[in-house]
Amino acid sequence: MLKIGVLGAGHLGKIHIRCIKQIADYELVGFFDTDPATAEKVAEEFGIRSFPDISSLIDAVDVVDIVTPTVSHFSCASESLRKSRHVFIEKPIVATPSEANALMELAKEASVKVQVGHVERFNPAFMAAQSSIRNPMFIETHRLAQFNPRGTDVPVILDLMVHDIDIILSVVRSPIRKISASGVAIVSDTPDITNARIEFDNGCVANLTASRISMKNMRKSRFFQKDAYITVDFLEKKSEIVRMKDIEGEPDDPMAMIIDLGNNKGMKQIIFEKPDIEPVNAIMLELESFYKAIVNNQQPPVTIEDGYNVLSVAYQILEKVQDSSLRP
Repeated sequence: MLKIGVLGAGHLGKIHIRCIKQIADYELVGFFDTDPATAEKVAEEFGIRSFPDISSLIDAVDVVDIVTPTVSHFSCASESLRKSRHVFIEKPIVATPSEANALMELAKEASVKVQVGHVERFNPAFMAAQSSIRNPMFIETHRLAQFNPRGTDVPVILDLMVHDIDIILSVVRSPIRKISASGVAIVSDTPDITNARIEFDNGCVANLTASRISMKNMRKSRFFQKDAYITVDFLEKKSEIVRMKDIEGEPDDPMAMIIDLGNNKGMKQIIFEKPDIEPVNAIMLELESFYKAIVNNQQPPVTIEDGYNVLSVAYQILEKVQDSSLRP
């Protein structure tokens, strides 16, 4: 059993605390929050210890779960790593790519495990479809949210789009050739809606849209590849796979949907598949996966390098958005 402590007991921090209490492999030692009123409420609600400061919590645990605002990620993680603690850190990994680079060096020196909380990797709809996503050549993502003041301290790119950047980088194994983007700040001081286009060396193109000022919530991605189209609804936890299969002669199923390609190019049968979606708690699953990575001395599912790569792409998109806003 590993002793774990949580830094940050806000909305997401409380979810982490609730999940950890249900994982038998962890001993939840306690938490720290900068707001005394919040700390008192959470300690009473969950019946756990509220530590007086960050250092005392880090000293008391094997694993530090960082669920604080992004601006404090680096200071919390760097102190934890200097004390050779394993670190789970919520997305985005830190505030800037330079901080992420420094954190990677600290993690290497400490010889500990670090996992980044890109939770959509553990979304059951994505996990059900993941094995079918092979060499996609066009990807389209929409991550739309109704306005919520929580999260507006950072651009929508770092708040919402990072989820889709991570998913895309996890399925497209090719260097990035070009990034273009535009965005608008409407209700906050940073971009609230952004569209980005990522072009890869292998020819794949990803088109991403993120908004936090929409009338409805949406989290959908579509992956197009040779002879297949995969859609993943991260919000509704649904996925569908549409395959194209070469056929000769009459199909076995008289109700099958057939496309005649014309010019003697043959026919293809369209096959619709809806994978079984196993209901899981994605946050609990990622925390359990981190425990396994530590005790089995394995690479975490979402590495510190993954976190750095996502942040690096996010900042390139942010720079393109800033550049586009300066044009006449």
